[in-house]
Amino acid sequence: MNAFRLLLAISFLLIGAYTVIVISLHGWDIFPIFTSSILSMNWLGQFNLDFSLYLFLSAVWIAWRNNFSFSGVALALSALVVGMILFSAYFFFLSYRVKTIQELLVGKNSLKS
Repeated sequence: MNAFRLLLAISFLLIGAYTVIVISLHGWDIFPIFTSSILSMNWLGQFNLDFSLYLFLSAVWIAWRNNFSFSGVALALSALVVGMILFSAYFFFLSYRVKTIQELLVGKNSLKS
């Protein structure tokens, strides 16, 4: 679990630092750039669409893991927009609240049969 936590911490710091640099150079206006590349039907657009679907899937997983509670849906919507910065922090936090990888992935309620 410690190696996984280290990976999450490195991911958080790396994407966080990269994001700060990009915002300082280009501002916050990501959505027009992101969507226009998808509409352009090129490889950057393909990557952005693929990434968007991955973000959507991870958001659905977060909501499901939290039994579609209000806080779970709010967290999922945040992850849908923020991406790995939130996802890595969420996993890191969870890794200290659970005892097993199974519980980390599916939550306590889903382990009950």
